[in-house]
Order: sequence, then C-alpha cells, then structure tokens
Amino acid sequence: MTLLITAAVLLAVQTVLWAVSVRLKDASLADPFWSISFLVISVSSVLQSSVSPAKILMLVAVSFWAVRLFTHLMRRFLAHPQEDPRYRAFRARFGPERYWWVSFFQVFVLQGALALLVAAPLVVAGGAAAPDPISLWDLAGTAVFVLGALTEAVADGQLAKYRADVSTGKPTVLDTGLWRFSRHPNYFGNALLWWGLGLMAVDEPWGPFALLGPALMSYLLVRVSGVAMLEAQLSRTRPGYKAYMERTSSFVPWFTKGD
Repeated sequence: MTLLITAAVLLAVQTVLWAVSVRLKDASLADPFWSISFLVISVSSVLQSSVSPAKILMLVAVSFWAVRLFTHLMRRFLAHPQEDPRYRAFRARFGPERYWWVSFFQVFVLQGALALLVAAPLVVAGGAAAPDPISLWDLAGTAVFVLGALTEAVADGQLAKYRADVSTGKPTVLDTGLWRFSRHPNYFGNALLWWGLGLMAVDEPWGPFALLGPALMSYLLVRVSGVAMLEAQLSRTRPGYKAYMERTSSFVPWFTKGD
C-alpha cells in the first residue's frame, strides 16, 4: 500500500510538470525535477510509517542532494531558452502536433517509473518499523553518500566553469580537477551516493531488494542515458576527446595513462 500511495503522489507531481512543459513547449523541464522525485518518494514513505532517527538521517541526506542537484540543473535550464537537443529530436520525430501528449508517457511517466525503481532504498528505509535507531549500516552508508555527493557537486562545479570558458573559446576538453582522473566524475559521484543510500537500508527486512536501486542507477549512468550516450556525441563533436578517452578512466576515478 505504501508503494501504491507513493506512486500515486509521484504521478500527480509528474502530471503537473508535464502540463507546465506543454505550456512552455519544453520537455527539458523534466531534467531538473529528477532529483526532486526522490525527495517526494522519501517523504511520502516516511509519512506513511513513523519518524525515527534513521529516517531523519536519510531525509537529511536526500534533501541535501536533491535540492543541490535541482538548483544546479534548474540554473542550466533557465540559462538555455532552447529545448534540450534530445527532446527536440523526439519532437521532430513524433511531430509537434503529437508530441505534447507523447511526452507525457515517454518522458514524465517513464521518469517517474524509473525513479520508483531507483528509489528502492528510500522506500525500504522509509517504511522501516519502529524504533529504527541509527545503525552501523546507516553510518557507513552516510559516509559513502557524503563522499559521492561531494564528488558530484565538485565535478558539477568544475564542469560549469569549463562550459563558461568554452563560451570564450578557451579549452576544448575538460581534463583538469576530478575530470583528470575520470571522464565522468559527476556520474560516478551520483552512483556512489546511491550505493550509500542502499547501505542505509540494507539491514531492513527487505534490505537486499534495496540494493536493486543503486544497481539500476549505475547501469543507467554507464550503459543507457549517461556515459554511453554522451561519449558517442562528444567523440564526434569535440576535438581532442578521443585522445582524452584513451588516457583517462571512463567512470571510476583512476590515474591517467602516462602518470
């Protein structure tokens, strides 16, 4: 029942976002609110059970990450008046006269469904029975989460500065800071923080199920919408990127070849 109610709440939120996106004619609006979906899921799960020290710790962690990433992506959304190329391609493929309703299922419903699957740790931990004190698993998960969240935040900051430099005609490849050791440190940080959230739920009765969430997120980041998709584009359009690929780890930060 908890999962069904949470799914209904999330569907309502996604429907409102879809209606706004139709008004704006910009499905890119879905991207900044991706992280907010997880805040909605965690709050809904906790409100349907009971508040506990471990759940408060989880809510603080998720809130910190969700608001930080939302702010970062919303700034980027507002700075670019044009719809993201991915959605423009879909709009052209289906036709503007159809895409307004196609986007509801293809973008917003799909994103909500994926969020529910990825959020398995939040649903499991949020529905834990009382008294649910903070355990060693919670502390270990928090440590991993903090490391991942900081990695993602620092990498996002370095990427934002790089994009500002690119607009002035400076570097063509970002290979400094965390990006010297990984071609996608922001994605790695995101995967890491989700494994931290998984650890925070692993000691619950449905704990093993909770680990499906970070496993799915890692797969999506590496094989579907993250590394694979982005690198296919960058290797074609960014001078020097293929050489960068040859010397730099794809995902997990590591020493570059020649160091």
